[in-house]
Amino acid sequence: MMKKLNLANNPVFEKVLVVLGWARRYSFIIFLIFIACVYGFIIMRINDLNNAQPSPDAVSSQVKADRIPRIDQNVVQQLQSLQDNSVNVQALFNQARNNPFQ
Repeated sequence: MMKKLNLANNPVFEKVLVVLGWARRYSFIIFLIFIACVYGFIIMRINDLNNAQPSPDAVSSQVKADRIPRIDQNVVQQLQSLQDNSVNVQALFNQARNNPFQ
């Protein structure tokens, strides 16, 4: 047969009730401290990730992956011949040379 436990006289149960009463009393403050810890952890993690430097292997692999753009020499010659033949194109090229960000 199962014996019914009497928790009312158990000293451990009484201590748990005292701790639960204390926690209920200060639950809002405990919650605010928990939220502050979470925000602090998030801010520290963002700071760590913001200051992280890539490894030399990652940099070298990225540099190898980037290709230097090449312009076909025939295209360059065709643009130069068009520039020489048209006054409007010469003005456009000169304007672009003088103010490239316009």
